[in-house]
Amino acid sequence: MSRVLLRLLPGAVLLAAAIIALRSPGLRAVVSPLVPAYPLAVLGGGILLGWRFDRSRLVLSLLVLLLTERALLIPAPAGDAAGEVPRVVAALIALLLPLDLAALSWLPERGLWAAGGRISLVLLALQIGFVALLCQPLFLPLSATLDILLARPAWLVLPVPALLAFALALVVLTVRAVALSAALEGGAVWALIAAWLALAVGGGLDASVYLATGGLILVLSLIETWHGMAYGDELTGLPARRALNEALTRLHGTYAVAMVDIDHFKRFNDQHGHDVGDQLLRMIGTRLGDVGGGGRAFRYGGEEFAVLFPGKDAEEAVEHLETLRRSIEATPFTVRGPGRPPTRPQPVPAARGRRHIAVTVSIGVAGSEGSDYAPEDIVHAADQALYRAKHAGRNRVRT
Repeated sequence: MSRVLLRLLPGAVLLAAAIIALRSPGLRAVVSPLVPAYPLAVLGGGILLGWRFDRSRLVLSLLVLLLTERALLIPAPAGDAAGEVPRVVAALIALLLPLDLAALSWLPERGLWAAGGRISLVLLALQIGFVALLCQPLFLPLSATLDILLARPAWLVLPVPALLAFALALVVLTVRAVALSAALEGGAVWALIAAWLALAVGGGLDASVYLATGGLILVLSLIETWHGMAYGDELTGLPARRALNEALTRLHGTYAVAMVDIDHFKRFNDQHGHDVGDQLLRMIGTRLGDVGGGGRAFRYGGEEFAVLFPGKDAEEAVEHLETLRRSIEATPFTVRGPGRPPTRPQPVPAARGRRHIAVTVSIGVAGSEGSDYAPEDIVHAADQALYRAKHAGRNRVRT
């Protein structure tokens, strides 16, 4: 849950900043001259970025927000309130926008011109055409009928069908954000909330700022996703070797580096298959992520991991690594069956035919001891200590 909240935090900060800027007279006077360029720069630039890297979900979501922002600038015909878009157009947008954002969250990321992307573009074009036809004199009877069906009660900010659509979309996007814990899913939640704020104010400067901020959250979510792909290990959830290399360059003074290797992992893979091997790597990665002493774990490559202990010497790190080694040794690895459910059932069924396998790790540790050795030399020394631990019989820690 903490990881989900961390994913949601940047969007919350950006949207809160937009609300504060619009509610503060001084800040509002500052941002007002920037509003005409803000939506086009963010939403248009984001569409170009997504198109360049063939990210269909981002392109289509930003396109929906941009079209909404442009549509809210449509002048009202005679009979509507001055400065407002036609009521039926605003009501249809309020109904379609949340449904579009929720549907796009399920779109497989296979490129804009794949089957799913093309279908989405066609459906979006049909929606645009339908809304445009309602503004034509020939379709005034249909427009009047829809206006009655989508009428907004005086005590609500949006028509009831639109509120139901927003509620449904919020549930869908929130469930996906919690289940996937991905930056783009969290960004979609805040983009939906920003869209609701834009439609609730009915148009104008505030609506443009909210929609553009929702788009900015989506763009930053994509950048965060790219960062995670570059610096994180998808299998274990730990930072990857590139992140380790950058962390090493920031270390100075006293610190320790530990290299951790799963014993007999190649034999384990040969006997149980690579899928089970991946399960074991995830389990070890989870244990390493909980190592004490302020240690930070990284996936180094294959069955090897690294742990950094800033501010601690090798002897201090050994204490925490011994605790980790004994914990892994004392907990047998349970091979998951092919029919195992994705979530833990309640109550847990009795174990029948499950295989429990003893797993151990070997660990090598080296410390800087305040010397001026390069971090690469400390890693090399820890690697040599790891080899000594393996040659000494494995399942032990060596410095």
